Amino acid sequence: MGARRSLGRQFGWLWAAYTVSTFGTRLAFDAFPLIAVLVLHAGPTEVSVLAAAGLAVGAAVAVPLGPWVEFRRKRPVMVAMDLIRCAALLSVPAAFALGRLSFVQLLFVSVIVVAADITFNAAGGAGLKALVQPQDLLVANGRFEATNWTATVLGPPLGGAAIGLFGPVVTVVADAVSYLLSAVGIRAIGGREPHPARTDTRPRLRAGDLLDGWRYILTHPTLRPLFYNTLLVNSLIMASAPLLAVLMVGHLGFAPWQYALAFAVPCLGGLIGSRLARRLVARFGQHKVMLTFGALRACWSLGLAFIRPGAAGLVLVMTVELGLITCMGVFNPVFSTCRLDLTESDRVTRTLSAWSVTGKVTTAVVTGLWGLLAGITSPRTAIALAGLLLLTTPLLLPRRDPAPQHERELAPGCT
Repeated sequence: MGARRSLGRQFGWLWAAYTVSTFGTRLAFDAFPLIAVLVLHAGPTEVSVLAAAGLAVGAAVAVPLGPWVEFRRKRPVMVAMDLIRCAALLSVPAAFALGRLSFVQLLFVSVIVVAADITFNAAGGAGLKALVQPQDLLVANGRFEATNWTATVLGPPLGGAAIGLFGPVVTVVADAVSYLLSAVGIRAIGGREPHPARTDTRPRLRAGDLLDGWRYILTHPTLRPLFYNTLLVNSLIMASAPLLAVLMVGHLGFAPWQYALAFAVPCLGGLIGSRLARRLVARFGQHKVMLTFGALRACWSLGLAFIRPGAAGLVLVMTVELGLITCMGVFNPVFSTCRLDLTESDRVTRTLSAWSVTGKVTTAVVTGLWGLLAGITSPRTAIALAGLLLLTTPLLLPRRDPAPQHERELAPGCT
Protein backbone atom coordinates (compact mmCIF):
# COMPACT_ATOMS: atom_id res chain seq x y z
CA MET A 1 0.00 0.00 0.00
CA GLY A 2 1.46 3.34 -1.06
CA ALA A 3 1.71 6.43 1.06
CA ARG A 4 -1.25 8.73 1.19
CA ARG A 5 -0.84 11.61 -1.23
CA SER A 6 -0.95 15.07 0.34
CA LEU A 7 -3.24 17.55 -1.40
CA GLY A 8 -2.18 20.50 0.74
CA ARG A 9 -3.41 22.43 3.77
CA GLN A 10 -6.23 24.23 1.93
CA PHE A 11 -7.75 20.98 0.71
CA GLY A 12 -7.36 19.66 4.26
CA TRP A 13 -9.63 22.39 5.59
CA LEU A 14 -12.16 21.82 2.79
CA TRP A 15 -12.15 18.11 3.56
CA ALA A 16 -12.57 18.81 7.29
CA ALA A 17 -15.56 21.08 6.58
CA TYR A 18 -17.10 18.41 4.36
CA THR A 19 -16.46 15.74 6.99
CA VAL A 20 -18.17 17.53 9.86
CA SER A 21 -21.23 18.52 7.83
CA THR A 22 -21.52 15.03 6.34
CA PHE A 23 -21.39 13.41 9.77
CA GLY A 24 -24.07 15.81 10.99
CA THR A 25 -26.30 15.02 8.03
CA ARG A 26 -25.86 11.27 8.42
CA LEU A 27 -26.59 11.51 12.12
CA ALA A 28 -29.90 13.05 11.09
CA PHE A 29 -30.53 10.23 8.58
CA ASP A 30 -34.18 10.46 7.39
CA ALA A 31 -34.93 12.76 10.33
CA PHE A 32 -37.83 14.54 8.63
CA PRO A 33 -39.65 11.36 7.50
CA LEU A 34 -39.19 9.89 10.97
CA ILE A 35 -40.46 13.09 12.63
CA ALA A 36 -43.43 13.08 10.26
CA VAL A 37 -44.24 9.45 11.13
CA LEU A 38 -43.50 9.48 14.87
CA VAL A 39 -44.56 13.02 15.84
CA LEU A 40 -47.10 14.10 13.23
CA HIS A 41 -48.42 10.55 12.55
CA ALA A 42 -48.11 10.98 8.78
CA GLY A 43 -48.88 8.17 6.34
CA PRO A 44 -46.96 7.06 3.22
CA THR A 45 -48.53 9.67 0.94
CA GLU A 46 -47.73 12.54 3.32
CA VAL A 47 -44.18 11.32 3.87
CA SER A 48 -43.62 11.12 0.11
CA VAL A 49 -45.16 14.58 -0.37
CA LEU A 50 -42.78 15.95 2.26
CA ALA A 51 -39.78 14.56 0.38
CA ALA A 52 -41.09 15.51 -3.06
CA ALA A 53 -42.28 19.05 -2.35
CA GLY A 54 -39.09 20.01 -0.53
CA LEU A 55 -37.00 18.80 -3.46
CA ALA A 56 -39.14 20.37 -6.19
CA VAL A 57 -39.63 23.82 -4.68
CA GLY A 58 -36.09 23.95 -3.32
CA ALA A 59 -34.73 23.13 -6.77
CA ALA A 60 -36.88 25.84 -8.34
CA VAL A 61 -35.56 28.39 -5.85
CA ALA A 62 -31.98 27.35 -6.69
CA VAL A 63 -32.33 27.74 -10.49
CA PRO A 64 -31.15 31.39 -10.74
CA LEU A 65 -28.40 30.88 -8.17
CA GLY A 66 -26.12 28.75 -10.38
CA PRO A 67 -25.46 31.42 -13.04
CA TRP A 68 -25.26 34.08 -10.31
CA VAL A 69 -22.63 32.15 -8.34
CA GLU A 70 -20.54 31.25 -11.42
CA PHE A 71 -18.68 34.58 -11.49
CA ARG A 72 -18.44 35.13 -7.76
CA ARG A 73 -15.96 33.81 -5.22
CA LYS A 74 -17.14 30.40 -4.16
CA ARG A 75 -16.06 30.21 -0.51
CA PRO A 76 -18.21 33.12 0.75
CA VAL A 77 -21.18 31.54 -1.02
CA MET A 78 -20.46 28.20 0.65
CA VAL A 79 -20.21 29.83 4.08
CA ALA A 80 -23.51 31.66 3.53
CA MET A 81 -25.28 28.44 2.50
CA ASP A 82 -23.96 26.67 5.61
CA LEU A 83 -25.30 29.42 7.87
CA ILE A 84 -28.67 29.45 6.12
CA ARG A 85 -29.04 25.69 6.56
CA CYS A 86 -28.05 25.96 10.21
CA ALA A 87 -30.68 28.63 10.95
CA ALA A 88 -33.44 26.81 9.06
CA LEU A 89 -32.84 23.51 10.83
CA LEU A 90 -32.71 25.09 14.28
CA SER A 91 -36.28 26.33 13.74
CA VAL A 92 -37.53 22.71 13.90
CA PRO A 93 -36.46 21.88 17.49
CA ALA A 94 -37.52 25.37 18.55
CA ALA A 95 -41.04 24.79 17.23
CA PHE A 96 -41.13 21.27 18.69
CA ALA A 97 -40.17 22.58 22.13
CA LEU A 98 -43.01 25.11 21.93
CA GLY A 99 -45.50 22.49 20.79
CA ARG A 100 -46.02 24.25 17.46
CA LEU A 101 -44.23 21.96 15.01
CA SER A 102 -46.32 21.36 11.90
CA PHE A 103 -46.16 19.56 8.59
CA VAL A 104 -46.07 22.92 6.79
CA GLN A 105 -42.96 23.97 8.72
CA LEU A 106 -41.19 20.75 7.81
CA LEU A 107 -42.01 21.46 4.16
CA PHE A 108 -40.73 25.05 4.43
CA VAL A 109 -37.46 24.02 6.07
CA SER A 110 -36.99 21.26 3.49
CA VAL A 111 -37.26 23.82 0.70
CA ILE A 112 -34.64 26.10 2.25
CA VAL A 113 -32.22 23.25 2.93
CA VAL A 114 -32.57 21.81 -0.58
CA ALA A 115 -31.97 25.19 -2.26
CA ALA A 116 -28.93 25.81 -0.06
CA ASP A 117 -27.64 22.27 -0.69
CA ILE A 118 -27.75 22.75 -4.47
CA THR A 119 -26.01 26.10 -4.31
CA PHE A 120 -23.36 24.89 -1.86
CA ASN A 121 -22.53 21.78 -3.89
CA ALA A 122 -22.33 23.67 -7.18
CA ALA A 123 -19.98 26.24 -5.66
CA GLY A 124 -18.04 23.47 -3.92
CA GLY A 125 -17.44 21.56 -7.16
CA ALA A 126 -16.03 24.66 -8.84
CA GLY A 127 -13.98 25.43 -5.73
CA LEU A 128 -12.52 21.92 -5.67
CA LYS A 129 -11.51 22.06 -9.33
CA ALA A 130 -9.71 25.36 -8.66
CA LEU A 131 -8.10 24.13 -5.44
CA VAL A 132 -6.43 20.87 -6.54
CA GLN A 133 -4.41 19.82 -9.58
CA PRO A 134 -6.31 18.00 -12.37
CA GLN A 135 -4.43 14.76 -11.72
CA ASP A 136 -5.55 14.90 -8.07
CA LEU A 137 -9.28 15.22 -8.71
CA LEU A 138 -9.94 11.48 -8.45
CA VAL A 139 -7.91 11.34 -5.23
CA ALA A 140 -9.93 14.21 -3.76
CA ASN A 141 -13.27 12.78 -4.88
CA GLY A 142 -12.27 9.38 -3.51
CA ARG A 143 -11.62 10.93 -0.12
CA PHE A 144 -14.96 12.70 -0.13
CA GLU A 145 -16.68 9.46 -1.10
CA ALA A 146 -14.88 7.52 1.65
CA THR A 147 -15.88 10.18 4.17
CA ASN A 148 -19.48 10.02 3.01
CA TRP A 149 -19.73 6.27 3.51
CA THR A 150 -17.82 6.30 6.81
CA ALA A 151 -20.27 8.87 8.11
CA THR A 152 -23.16 6.78 6.85
CA VAL A 153 -21.85 3.74 8.72
CA LEU A 154 -21.54 5.58 12.02
CA GLY A 155 -24.17 8.31 11.81
CA PRO A 156 -27.54 6.53 11.40
CA PRO A 157 -27.09 4.05 14.29
CA LEU A 158 -25.93 6.84 16.59
CA GLY A 159 -28.78 9.02 15.34
CA GLY A 160 -31.32 6.24 15.89
CA ALA A 161 -30.02 5.70 19.43
CA ALA A 162 -30.12 9.45 20.09
CA ILE A 163 -33.72 9.63 18.90
CA GLY A 164 -34.63 6.75 21.21
CA LEU A 165 -32.94 8.42 24.21
CA PHE A 166 -33.59 12.13 23.67
CA GLY A 167 -36.49 12.44 21.27
CA PRO A 168 -37.03 12.78 17.51
CA VAL A 169 -35.52 16.25 16.94
CA VAL A 170 -32.15 15.90 18.65
CA THR A 171 -30.41 14.82 15.45
CA VAL A 172 -31.74 17.91 13.66
CA VAL A 173 -29.90 20.03 16.25
CA ALA A 174 -26.70 18.09 15.59
CA ASP A 175 -27.10 18.59 11.85
CA ALA A 176 -27.55 22.34 12.33
CA VAL A 177 -24.43 22.60 14.46
CA SER A 178 -22.46 20.63 11.86
CA TYR A 179 -23.24 23.27 9.24
CA LEU A 180 -22.00 25.97 11.58
CA LEU A 181 -18.72 24.09 12.06
CA SER A 182 -18.48 23.56 8.30
CA ALA A 183 -18.69 27.31 7.76
CA VAL A 184 -15.81 27.76 10.21
CA GLY A 185 -13.74 25.18 8.33
CA ILE A 186 -14.30 26.83 4.95
CA ARG A 187 -13.33 30.21 6.38
CA ALA A 188 -10.11 28.59 7.66
CA ILE A 189 -9.01 27.58 4.14
CA GLY A 190 -7.33 30.96 3.89
CA GLY A 191 -5.40 32.36 0.99
CA ARG A 192 -6.83 34.76 -1.52
CA GLU A 193 -9.49 33.23 -3.70
CA PRO A 194 -9.26 34.88 -7.12
CA HIS A 195 -12.36 36.50 -8.51
CA PRO A 196 -13.60 34.41 -11.46
CA ALA A 197 -13.11 36.11 -14.81
CA ARG A 198 -16.19 36.70 -16.94
CA THR A 199 -16.22 35.26 -20.44
CA ASP A 200 -18.59 37.95 -21.65
CA THR A 201 -19.20 41.63 -20.99
CA ARG A 202 -22.87 41.45 -20.03
CA PRO A 203 -23.28 43.31 -16.75
CA ARG A 204 -26.44 41.58 -15.64
CA LEU A 205 -27.86 38.11 -15.55
CA ARG A 206 -30.36 37.53 -18.34
CA ALA A 207 -33.25 35.08 -18.39
CA GLY A 208 -31.55 33.02 -21.08
CA ASP A 209 -28.47 32.60 -18.90
CA LEU A 210 -30.49 30.40 -16.55
CA LEU A 211 -30.43 27.66 -19.19
CA ASP A 212 -26.67 27.71 -19.86
CA GLY A 213 -25.96 24.67 -17.66
CA TRP A 214 -28.59 22.56 -19.38
CA ARG A 215 -27.41 23.64 -22.83
CA TYR A 216 -23.89 22.55 -22.00
CA ILE A 217 -24.98 19.16 -20.64
CA LEU A 218 -27.42 18.31 -23.42
CA THR A 219 -24.99 19.18 -26.23
CA HIS A 220 -22.12 17.17 -24.77
CA PRO A 221 -21.88 13.62 -26.16
CA THR A 222 -20.69 12.07 -22.88
CA LEU A 223 -22.33 14.24 -20.22
CA ARG A 224 -25.77 13.85 -21.82
CA PRO A 225 -26.13 10.05 -21.37
CA LEU A 226 -24.51 10.26 -17.94
CA PHE A 227 -27.04 12.95 -17.06
CA TYR A 228 -30.01 10.78 -18.03
CA ASN A 229 -28.58 7.71 -16.33
CA THR A 230 -27.86 9.37 -13.00
CA LEU A 231 -31.23 11.14 -12.99
CA LEU A 232 -33.14 7.90 -13.36
CA VAL A 233 -31.00 5.80 -11.02
CA ASN A 234 -30.93 8.36 -8.22
CA SER A 235 -34.62 9.22 -8.45
CA LEU A 236 -35.73 5.60 -8.32
CA ILE A 237 -33.46 4.83 -5.37
CA MET A 238 -34.54 7.96 -3.50
CA ALA A 239 -38.23 7.42 -4.25
CA SER A 240 -38.00 4.08 -2.46
CA ALA A 241 -36.37 5.55 0.67
CA PRO A 242 -39.47 7.07 2.36
CA LEU A 243 -41.50 4.01 1.42
CA LEU A 244 -38.90 1.78 3.07
CA ALA A 245 -39.21 3.89 6.22
CA VAL A 246 -42.98 3.39 6.20
CA LEU A 247 -42.70 -0.31 5.38
CA MET A 248 -40.05 -1.13 7.98
CA VAL A 249 -41.02 1.20 10.84
CA GLY A 250 -44.76 1.57 10.21
CA HIS A 251 -45.81 -1.83 8.84
CA LEU A 252 -43.22 -4.41 9.85
CA GLY A 253 -42.55 -3.11 13.36
CA PHE A 254 -38.82 -2.40 13.15
CA ALA A 255 -37.55 0.10 15.71
CA PRO A 256 -35.94 3.32 14.39
CA TRP A 257 -32.50 2.12 15.49
CA GLN A 258 -32.99 -1.15 13.58
CA TYR A 259 -34.04 0.75 10.48
CA ALA A 260 -30.96 2.96 10.72
CA LEU A 261 -28.67 0.00 11.43
CA ALA A 262 -29.96 -1.88 8.39
CA PHE A 263 -28.71 0.91 6.13
CA ALA A 264 -25.60 1.87 8.10
CA VAL A 265 -23.64 -1.40 8.28
CA PRO A 266 -23.69 -2.02 4.48
CA CYS A 267 -22.10 1.39 3.97
CA LEU A 268 -18.80 -0.29 4.78
CA GLY A 269 -19.10 -1.44 1.16
CA GLY A 270 -19.12 2.18 0.03
CA LEU A 271 -15.96 2.83 2.01
CA ILE A 272 -14.28 -0.17 0.39
CA GLY A 273 -15.50 0.83 -3.07
CA SER A 274 -14.25 4.39 -2.75
CA ARG A 275 -10.83 3.09 -1.69
CA LEU A 276 -10.70 0.79 -4.71
CA ALA A 277 -11.87 3.33 -7.29
CA ARG A 278 -8.48 4.88 -8.06
CA ARG A 279 -6.71 1.54 -8.33
CA LEU A 280 -9.39 0.18 -10.64
CA VAL A 281 -9.16 3.25 -12.87
CA ALA A 282 -5.37 2.93 -12.98
CA ARG A 283 -5.69 -0.68 -14.14
CA PHE A 284 -8.78 -0.70 -16.36
CA GLY A 285 -9.36 2.94 -17.33
CA GLN A 286 -11.94 5.48 -16.24
CA HIS A 287 -14.59 4.66 -18.83
CA LYS A 288 -14.57 0.88 -18.35
CA VAL A 289 -14.83 1.22 -14.55
CA MET A 290 -17.64 3.75 -14.81
CA LEU A 291 -19.56 1.61 -17.32
CA THR A 292 -19.14 -1.64 -15.35
CA PHE A 293 -20.03 -0.35 -11.91
CA GLY A 294 -22.72 1.95 -13.31
CA ALA A 295 -24.44 -1.18 -14.61
CA LEU A 296 -23.82 -3.27 -11.48
CA ARG A 297 -25.35 -0.67 -9.17
CA ALA A 298 -28.71 -1.12 -10.91
CA CYS A 299 -29.00 -4.82 -10.09
CA TRP A 300 -29.71 -4.82 -6.35
CA SER A 301 -32.73 -2.72 -5.37
CA LEU A 302 -35.39 -5.20 -6.47
CA GLY A 303 -34.44 -7.36 -3.47
CA LEU A 304 -35.84 -4.74 -1.09
CA ALA A 305 -39.36 -5.73 -2.13
CA PHE A 306 -38.96 -9.03 -0.28
CA ILE A 307 -38.33 -7.69 3.25
CA ARG A 308 -39.96 -9.65 6.07
CA PRO A 309 -40.17 -8.94 9.83
CA GLY A 310 -37.43 -10.03 12.17
CA ALA A 311 -33.76 -10.87 11.83
CA ALA A 312 -34.15 -12.39 8.36
CA GLY A 313 -35.57 -9.11 7.09
CA LEU A 314 -32.65 -7.14 8.50
CA VAL A 315 -30.15 -9.54 6.92
CA LEU A 316 -31.87 -9.22 3.55
CA VAL A 317 -31.80 -5.42 3.66
CA MET A 318 -28.14 -5.39 4.67
CA THR A 319 -27.16 -7.82 1.90
CA VAL A 320 -28.96 -5.87 -0.81
CA GLU A 321 -27.64 -2.54 0.42
CA LEU A 322 -24.08 -3.90 0.71
CA GLY A 323 -24.05 -4.86 -2.97
CA LEU A 324 -25.67 -1.61 -4.09
CA ILE A 325 -23.46 0.65 -1.98
CA THR A 326 -20.20 -1.09 -2.88
CA CYS A 327 -20.93 -0.49 -6.55
CA MET A 328 -21.88 3.11 -5.83
CA GLY A 329 -18.70 3.58 -3.82
CA VAL A 330 -16.66 2.80 -6.92
CA PHE A 331 -18.91 4.56 -9.43
CA ASN A 332 -19.50 7.89 -7.67
CA PRO A 333 -15.93 9.28 -7.40
CA VAL A 334 -15.10 8.11 -10.93
CA PHE A 335 -18.27 9.72 -12.27
CA SER A 336 -17.68 12.95 -10.32
CA THR A 337 -14.12 13.19 -11.62
CA CYS A 338 -15.20 12.50 -15.21
CA ARG A 339 -17.87 15.19 -14.98
CA LEU A 340 -15.42 17.80 -13.67
CA ASP A 341 -12.84 16.73 -16.29
CA LEU A 342 -15.28 17.24 -19.13
CA THR A 343 -16.69 20.57 -17.91
CA GLU A 344 -14.91 23.79 -18.79
CA SER A 345 -13.72 25.72 -15.74
CA ASP A 346 -15.95 28.74 -16.39
CA ARG A 347 -19.05 26.52 -16.65
CA VAL A 348 -18.64 24.25 -13.63
CA THR A 349 -21.05 26.03 -11.27
CA ARG A 350 -23.78 26.40 -13.89
CA THR A 351 -23.38 22.81 -15.03
CA LEU A 352 -23.38 21.31 -11.53
CA SER A 353 -26.29 23.53 -10.50
CA ALA A 354 -28.36 22.51 -13.54
CA TRP A 355 -27.49 18.86 -12.92
CA SER A 356 -28.46 19.08 -9.27
CA VAL A 357 -31.65 21.07 -9.89
CA THR A 358 -32.83 18.56 -12.48
CA GLY A 359 -31.92 15.71 -10.17
CA LYS A 360 -33.91 17.20 -7.30
CA VAL A 361 -36.95 17.89 -9.49
CA THR A 362 -36.84 14.44 -11.05
CA THR A 363 -36.51 12.84 -7.65
CA ALA A 364 -39.38 14.97 -6.36
CA VAL A 365 -41.68 13.97 -9.22
CA VAL A 366 -40.78 10.29 -9.02
CA THR A 367 -41.04 10.30 -5.22
CA GLY A 368 -44.49 11.91 -5.42
CA LEU A 369 -45.66 9.40 -8.02
CA TRP A 370 -44.28 6.50 -5.99
CA GLY A 371 -46.04 7.83 -2.89
CA LEU A 372 -49.34 7.86 -4.79
CA LEU A 373 -48.60 4.39 -6.14
CA ALA A 374 -47.87 3.14 -2.62
CA GLY A 375 -51.12 4.67 -1.39
CA ILE A 376 -53.10 2.94 -4.16
CA THR A 377 -51.30 -0.40 -3.89
CA SER A 378 -48.73 -0.82 -1.11
CA PRO A 379 -45.20 0.35 -0.25
CA ARG A 380 -43.89 -3.11 -1.13
CA THR A 381 -45.40 -3.01 -4.63
CA ALA A 382 -44.01 0.45 -5.31
CA ILE A 383 -40.53 -0.61 -4.15
CA ALA A 384 -40.68 -3.64 -6.46
CA LEU A 385 -41.57 -1.52 -9.48
CA ALA A 386 -38.69 0.87 -8.76
CA GLY A 387 -36.32 -2.11 -8.61
CA LEU A 388 -37.57 -3.45 -11.96
CA LEU A 389 -37.14 -0.07 -13.67
CA LEU A 390 -33.61 0.26 -12.30
CA LEU A 391 -32.65 -2.85 -14.25
CA THR A 392 -33.14 -0.86 -17.49
CA THR A 393 -30.88 2.07 -16.55
CA PRO A 394 -27.54 0.63 -17.81
CA LEU A 395 -28.88 1.19 -21.34
CA LEU A 396 -28.38 4.93 -20.74
CA LEU A 397 -24.68 4.75 -19.88
CA PRO A 398 -22.28 6.22 -22.49
CA ARG A 399 -20.78 3.48 -24.64
CA ARG A 400 -17.87 5.48 -26.04
CA ASP A 401 -14.79 6.39 -24.06
CA PRO A 402 -14.81 10.20 -23.70
CA ALA A 403 -11.83 12.19 -24.91
CA PRO A 404 -10.47 13.89 -21.78
CA GLN A 405 -9.28 17.49 -21.68
CA HIS A 406 -5.91 16.25 -20.46
CA GLU A 407 -4.13 12.95 -19.93
CA ARG A 408 -4.24 11.88 -16.31
CA GLU A 409 -1.37 10.07 -14.61
CA LEU A 410 -2.46 8.11 -11.58
CA ALA A 411 0.29 7.61 -9.03
CA PRO A 412 0.29 4.31 -7.10
CA GLY A 413 -1.11 4.23 -3.61
CA CYS A 414 -4.45 4.48 -1.92
CA THR A 415 -6.73 7.46 -1.68
